[in-house]
Amino acid sequence: EVQLQASGGGLVQAGGSLRLSCEMSESTFGEHVIGWFRQAPGKEREGVSCISMRDGGTFYADSVKGRFTVSSDNAKNTVYLQMNSLKPEDTADYYCAAAMARLTGSRYYCSGYVMMDYWGKGTQVTVSS
Repeated sequence: EVQLQASGGGLVQAGGSLRLSCEMSESTFGEHVIGWFRQAPGKEREGVSCISMRDGGTFYADSVKGRFTVSSDNAKNTVYLQMNSLKPEDTADYYCAAAMARLTGSRYYCSGYVMMDYWGKGTQVTVSS
């Protein structure tokens, strides 16, 4: 059974940084697309960033472009989300999810066009003003 473990959330002041990590317990890590999603209270879930382990393609939501960077360490089956210049509106529960890379284009996974196969538990990010 595939397991995803997200970590790195916390409380930070506006303008600060956090780095989230998502470790996947799956030897076929390189065949997946890993996505970061977030959900704030009373709001719909948003695809923040996705990265394909197959071709390295990335996608960022407009709300985080230029501030967040997704990367991976294939040797550790881990994907990172570096979040800089954090804003109060970034406050949410952040989840990592994985899907087999069956369609080229990370944006399809973040947008929900391609359903994610596995979800990890969330890690909370709170940005104070």
